[in-house]
Amino acid sequence: MTYIVKDECIKCKLTDCVEVCPVDCFYEGENMLVINPDECIDCGVCEPECPLDAIVADSDENLKEKDKWLLINKKFSAIWPNITKKKDPMSDHEKFKNVKEKHKKYFSEKPGK
Repeated sequence: MTYIVKDECIKCKLTDCVEVCPVDCFYEGENMLVINPDECIDCGVCEPECPLDAIVADSDENLKEKDKWLLINKKFSAIWPNITKKKDPMSDHEKFKNVKEKHKKYFSEKPGK
C-alpha cells in the first residue's frame, strides 16, 4: 500500500501535507503535488492534513481510476523536484477547490518552482 495524490490537488496545491511527511516523498509540479509510491512508508500522516481530501491510500475501495493516479504519482515523482517545506497555495486555489475532473482541463506536466 502507498498513498497517492489525486485530482483534487490540481490548481490548489496546498502543502500542509509536505511538512508532516517523515520521509520527504512529495514532489512538486506546476499546479499539483505527487507522492513517490516507492518512497512512501504508508504511515498515513499526510492524509488528514489535506483539507481537499486529495490524498488517499491506493487501497481505498472508493478510489476511482486507481491505476491512472498511481501512474501519475510514480511518473512525475521521478521528474519533478522534491518539496520538503510548506509553501503558499496557488493564488486562485479557492476558485478551483470544488471543481471536478480537473485533470482533463488543468493538469500540467511542468515541474514546480
